[in-house]
Amino acid sequence: MRWWDIDPVLELEKELFPEDTWSRGMFWSELAHSRGPEANRRYVVAEEDDRIVGYAGLAAQGATPDSDFAAVADVQTIAVARDRQGTGLGGRLLTELLRAATAFECAEVMLECRVDNVRAQKLYERFGFEPIGFRRGYYQPGNVDALVMRLTMQSGSGSAAGSPSEQGTESNG
Repeated sequence: MRWWDIDPVLELEKELFPEDTWSRGMFWSELAHSRGPEANRRYVVAEEDDRIVGYAGLAAQGATPDSDFAAVADVQTIAVARDRQGTGLGGRLLTELLRAATAFECAEVMLECRVDNVRAQKLYERFGFEPIGFRRGYYQPGNVDALVMRLTMQSGSGSAAGSPSEQGTESNG
């Protein structure tokens, strides 16, 4: 994702997440952390016929040389246009995020998913994410709970534990 993608991404964001749409400033801030030697974010877009039909983002927090903590990534967003849902696009976007987590040398990847978004939960489970808890009232407005999920990355292999070889469905999480 580049700065010129922000306006079309915002249009898709407003359509898919009308109650908790990210602002232009939020996307600018995320992109500012996705470039250069200190980059700790990865944002990608999927285009079809000059139209953005999906996007996804990941933030990584790296371990420091003097810490006992491993690097951890967090899936910030995955969104797929309604007319492209069910085509495997969400799985391809998630695969790109997991590649970025590997490049950031993350030991695990975390995410939050609306408890009522069963399609997204199934996608994440196919990739090996496991539920580990809830965040009550996380999605506002609406006071919808979030299911917290975690994926442990395989050490040394450069891939996620349990990654499917093919992705058949997707969702916005």
